Amino acid sequence: MQHRTLRGRIRYTSRKPGRVGEERGRESFTITRHTDGKVTIRALCEIEEPAPTVLRDVIYSLDENDRPMDCHVRLTVGDRFMGSGWFRMTPEQIECVSYGPTIGRISQVMPVNGHYDGFGTHPIIGDAYMTRCMDVARGPHKRPLRAFLPSPDHRGATPPLVAETNLFLEYVGDETVTVAAGTFDCRHFRFTDENASMASKDGAHPPYDVWVTRDEDSLFVQGGVGGYMLTWYELAELDR
Repeated sequence: MQHRTLRGRIRYTSRKPGRVGEERGRESFTITRHTDGKVTIRALCEIEEPAPTVLRDVIYSLDENDRPMDCHVRLTVGDRFMGSGWFRMTPEQIECVSYGPTIGRISQVMPVNGHYDGFGTHPIIGDAYMTRCMDVARGPHKRPLRAFLPSPDHRGATPPLVAETNLFLEYVGDETVTVAAGTFDCRHFRFTDENASMASKDGAHPPYDVWVTRDEDSLFVQGGVGGYMLTWYELAELDR
């Protein structure tokens, strides 16, 4: 085969008092790079804590310029089917066809009205890939991040529909990081929700730090969310 595929697994753990280090979920992923420059990211995410449980299947493709092309999301929450949605992105609009027991069948066409930085799919591996929009040649800095996503919920646990979010993304600097999968030269980034565009009953999304490989694959290595979430994520296995 002419394409190149990477495979890995990310371990989700808790940093809540009394549960520090306990596994609360996991994510298996593949990234396929084609000779025409296009990329497909596949992820299976399992969140066990907090209840209700979330099982998410995602297939997400980008073009040779890292622009979103299409995405499929299927959700099971509390071990019950919540919804399935297909998204197609163009420079002018995002289309969605979605179905779920609480929403029926819905078709959307949302104009994007200008530049946006990406499509937030909710898997951790996708968060890392989103950081490619930063111009790291400028050195450490922070800038607004405009993205669309299939759910504004912090765990992505709502029926798939198009939503917009406006966050900030900061390039903090470079570090060498050692995790279970090995030692990697990384870039450290931080997502912040200073405008509360992803606010929930618990408030704005807490700051979210991620360490991403400096190579062309932009792989997630480690990261964590503070605030009320107190979660940690680590690359546990990698097969290149």
